[in-house]
Amino acid sequence: MTQQSALEYLAHGQVPFFRLPAVAGRPLPAGTRAVLLGVPFDGGATYHPGARFGPFHVRRASALLQGWHPEHRMQVFERAPAVDGGNVVFPPFQADAMRERVESAVGDVLDAGAVPFLVGGDHSIALPALRASARTHGPVAVVHVDAHFDTSGPEVWGERFHHGTPFRHALDEALVLPGQLHQVGVRGPRGGADEGGPAHDGRVFTAFDVAELGVGAVASAIREAVGARPVYVSFDVDAVDPAFAPGTGTPVPGGLTSREALALLRSLAGLRLVGMDVVEVCPALDHADLTSLLAGHVLFEGLALAAVCASRPAAVVEG
Repeated sequence: MTQQSALEYLAHGQVPFFRLPAVAGRPLPAGTRAVLLGVPFDGGATYHPGARFGPFHVRRASALLQGWHPEHRMQVFERAPAVDGGNVVFPPFQADAMRERVESAVGDVLDAGAVPFLVGGDHSIALPALRASARTHGPVAVVHVDAHFDTSGPEVWGERFHHGTPFRHALDEALVLPGQLHQVGVRGPRGGADEGGPAHDGRVFTAFDVAELGVGAVASAIREAVGARPVYVSFDVDAVDPAFAPGTGTPVPGGLTSREALALLRSLAGLRLVGMDVVEVCPALDHADLTSLLAGHVLFEGLALAAVCASRPAAVVEG
């Protein structure tokens, strides 16, 4: 399973993620280790809408990326063969249908023995993905990279399910292992001391902690805490400073640089990755594809984590 050639891409105008094979339906090709799924939903956004167009633009921007990872020294798509599984389909105004279809689609990927990679869409898509992950693996560790805690309740907007609530539900539903929600990049003012703050006994590294401690120290602390547990990575592009990622619906100044974000993921190599999402790309607010291109590189780093995991003996991965 190889990347579509650049000439073939130009000739046919096809834009699957990373020029990978596009697969409609099941079963997956033999040997598939990763499946990328678009989730074009922004019905959970509380400020700027538009993230439903994220999958289309991230696909287009990701066509620029090649498969060799110079730091990990591997051909990512040879070590962990991947496909573009298309978009999850649901009525655009029915959040409950979105959650049902995403949980089912992610469950299908996991049942096939592959790692799901979701491209949003707003952050509310993470909850059904975590539900499916927990059904397969049991409660998981979560690395949540974001400007916001996303642990709000219905008292903030009068709605139980939106892009500020997925980890509140994940904690309440015991989808996350105790003490294993690791939040990185949080910053900015809030409405009060208790609004949307940590409702867990995990670890929070603010964007300023990352600047002071360094990416390596933060990643090392996360790796040590997670160990051999299954881990889900949820990456909101607003974790990155709007100077580097302007195309997002709830930007907050003072965030990670794009270099820090990529280095953070790269430094998590060795974790047992069982799923990932990249969310909140809002192309209408982007310019020069800065955010869509960054999202493509973030996905590539996640795929590289899956490739590193695939290259290790099962006894090491499973602990």
